[in-house]
Amino acid sequence: MAVKDYVRKRFMPHIWCPGCGHGIVMNNLIRAIENLGILKNDIVMVTGIGCSSRISGYMDFHTLHTIHGRALAFGTGVKLSRPELTVIVPMGDGDAIAIGGNHFIHAARRNIDITAVIMNNGIYGMTGGQFSPLSGLGTRATTAPYGNIYDAFDIVELAKGAGASFVARTTTYHVTSMIKILQKAIAHRGFSVVEILSQCPTYFGRKNRMGDAVEMMNFYKTNTTPIGSKKKAENPDLIERGIFVQDRRPEYCEEYGKVMERAQARDRAKGT
Repeated sequence: MAVKDYVRKRFMPHIWCPGCGHGIVMNNLIRAIENLGILKNDIVMVTGIGCSSRISGYMDFHTLHTIHGRALAFGTGVKLSRPELTVIVPMGDGDAIAIGGNHFIHAARRNIDITAVIMNNGIYGMTGGQFSPLSGLGTRATTAPYGNIYDAFDIVELAKGAGASFVARTTTYHVTSMIKILQKAIAHRGFSVVEILSQCPTYFGRKNRMGDAVEMMNFYKTNTTPIGSKKKAENPDLIERGIFVQDRRPEYCEEYGKVMERAQARDRAKGT
């Protein structure tokens, strides 16, 4: 199928700002799904609230547009009730790491078979450009006009520490590797986290004088490096990208199913 066959045409054109990276993420997520050959009817996409969450309205899958920070909670319910379905949960800064932070770490701990796609633009774009847990020290926002005083969460380290069995990072500039990473994440049996650095020229770029979308994407090009490259040793400030974790661990729905089988076997033995 063509890319347009995965999109709800009645909701196009989208309402993302010109230059927003989220459209690039949607485009390449579609290509990853198409390459995997997953039927649209076998996919459930769950989102919360925010710029990133608009993606569930645009994609022609089974979709849930839920409440702020609870996308993974809803996704967990879907996966437990219908474990044969592919559940993808795109999120932004708040849905994933702020109000949704507790859901994130426990979904990783459980290793439930959900793919969490975190569009990290370092800002709350939909509500006016407030700083987020991913903005970083010294960055400017509408709620931090003199500079943010908080360090940012490192999503990769947080996901690794919480127990996610697939953890990766890429950017909207590196579209070829983004498709490959998303394919591996969706195909992985367990909790998959893909952080995608996604430019927000409207708020983050403007407030921090990073220029337009092209200049912000060039920043991703020059300030990131593949995992383990010599450049990282020479310049520790470079952001590493690639697949950090890809392990096989017991998956939550499978283990829950085993518990249910044991419980049912006990009841049968008792004649109840």
